[in-house]
Amino acid sequence: MLSGPDLRAFRKNLLEWFGEFQRVLPWRENKDPYRVWLSEIMLQQTRVAAVIPYYEKFLRQFPTVRSLAEGPSDDVMRHWSGLGYYSRARNLQRAAQQIVAKHGGNFPSEEIAVRELAGIGDYTSAAILSIAFEQPFAVLDGNVARVIARIFAMPGDLREPARWRSLQAQATELLAEQAPGDWNQAMMELGATICTPRAPQCLLCPVAKFCAARKQGLQEEIPQKRNKRAPVAVKLASAVFLDSQGRTLLLQPSKLGDKQGGADHVPTLVSRMLHFPTIAVTADPEGELTKYLVAQRLLGSKPKIHLMALPRVRHSVTYRQITIFPFRVNVAKLPKFPGGKSASLDDVTSLAISNLTRKIARVAADSWAAERD
Repeated sequence: MLSGPDLRAFRKNLLEWFGEFQRVLPWRENKDPYRVWLSEIMLQQTRVAAVIPYYEKFLRQFPTVRSLAEGPSDDVMRHWSGLGYYSRARNLQRAAQQIVAKHGGNFPSEEIAVRELAGIGDYTSAAILSIAFEQPFAVLDGNVARVIARIFAMPGDLREPARWRSLQAQATELLAEQAPGDWNQAMMELGATICTPRAPQCLLCPVAKFCAARKQGLQEEIPQKRNKRAPVAVKLASAVFLDSQGRTLLLQPSKLGDKQGGADHVPTLVSRMLHFPTIAVTADPEGELTKYLVAQRLLGSKPKIHLMALPRVRHSVTYRQITIFPFRVNVAKLPKFPGGKSASLDDVTSLAISNLTRKIARVAADSWAAERD
């Protein structure tokens, strides 16, 4: 542990560096707890550059907790669409509704009340309470853990429970309690921009002289590389129905009829959002999809409709490497299906859909546009 003059110097160096070199980010313009909360949720497992346009667009549509709580859920998902990890958006609106119901629309400042909100755990609670309310809670995320592990030359898997608890204790000991919000942001900023996973820029680090890993030449070995889950290949087949007016059929995920669980669980892969009729397939995408469509009465009992193969689509969801075989199905009239929704094919990409669905829609729209030209 650092203590006495070393700890004071460590804090001083890092806070001065952050004051001079911090990135200009829209959620740092003020410490409104709603904005801090929104940014922290969006930044989970998502790059800063990807978050910025979504954050700004989302705030324009939902500028307050109350507007988010009262907004149509489809509108919330539509403004989140493309950012991924859609349970974050569902929990965000659920938490906003809790804030309105229990706290009159004002974001709570007590730890217990914050932790009761949907989608908020240790890290997010500490970030909001420290940044928005200047309360002395130390954050611990991947960036902060890496910085601490290198400062103290801590070997091993940082996500191992006992080691993570030790890192949290170290983070709390290092916390500059007179400026907890800036301190936490400085630690995260250092990990994101200087003390990076690969090729850390030690010569630019404001606290390099305190780093045990650097002194021992271990900055590239710490933290220990985690074993990645082996990729799993998944094959899907999708039917893009299209009538003469260019309208198509989308289904609710609960109506997809696919098997429950597994790497090819379709509702999970489409983020439980509107999607083209889709199934997991093995050897014969067209034959298996046709059989499924007949079973769901989407083609009739004796189909004479041709499934036109479209270019394959590639997509990744965590460890899954997905190949989608889309087929266009031209029909005079769209079939009826419980929970089904008709929409113009040209407008599908503006709906609340997953990126997987968006890719299929673009391929189908390109095919249809080529025929009209």
